[in-house]
Amino acid sequence: MLELYTHPMSPCAQKVRIVLAEKGLDWTAHHVSLPDKENLRPEYLKLNPLGVVPTLVHDGRAVIESSIICEYLDDAFPQPTLKCEDHYQRSKMRYWMKHVDVKLHPSCGTIQWPMVMRDGLMEKSEEERQALLDRIPEKPRRERQKRLVKLGLDAPDVADAVRMYRKTILDMEQALADGEWVVGDSFSLADVCIAPYFQTLIQFGWTALYDQDCPRVKDWFERCQQRASYQSAVAEDFPPELMAELQEKGAAVWHKIAAHLN
Repeated sequence: MLELYTHPMSPCAQKVRIVLAEKGLDWTAHHVSLPDKENLRPEYLKLNPLGVVPTLVHDGRAVIESSIICEYLDDAFPQPTLKCEDHYQRSKMRYWMKHVDVKLHPSCGTIQWPMVMRDGLMEKSEEERQALLDRIPEKPRRERQKRLVKLGLDAPDVADAVRMYRKTILDMEQALADGEWVVGDSFSLADVCIAPYFQTLIQFGWTALYDQDCPRVKDWFERCQQRASYQSAVAEDFPPELMAELQEKGAAVWHKIAAHLN
């Protein structure tokens, strides 16, 4: 039995849902409300001491960290495989997965978190906000969220985050010169792990980061979106009315994002 603790707007959860869809696996969803900080409740922390989503529970055993979950699922349910067959290409696949975890994900969190999480916290009292934020287990994430609550997209973290996003896109444009997908000609976990971070860009209307001068990246993401797995695991959670709301929010602050591209 497969269970996934998930949130629709979490890129980490989205990539695991793509893997589940690619493999045609049945699973049970448990929604974790990130705005309400359900991820920090004691019962959830018993499953995932880091207090993040997603968490996969397979036959009663918890597996955490999204890239590890993706590889776990590919090992446990090997057909169809999402790993590159060539050993060298597999090393490049894991390089991109690590890049996402270490650099792109924190950058995405920095620019997305104020857009979707900050308003709910600002409705609470200062004491309530601080009490919730103080429960975040990891200090770097805890301190970053405190800055983002206080300053929103004016936080000093935002400039580096936008530039890291842009550098990732430029590196992808170069990598895609060598094949149809990020690593060669096979859709792999590298593509799975990167694609949700472009959902963040389209939902806020920030596609100018890639769609004006990176034609290979633009084509790559369009092909990712066309896959049935992306449609069921990601796109279906963004109906037109929600997309319109998010894009309106994104347009209002685009100048703050664009200011860091020069």
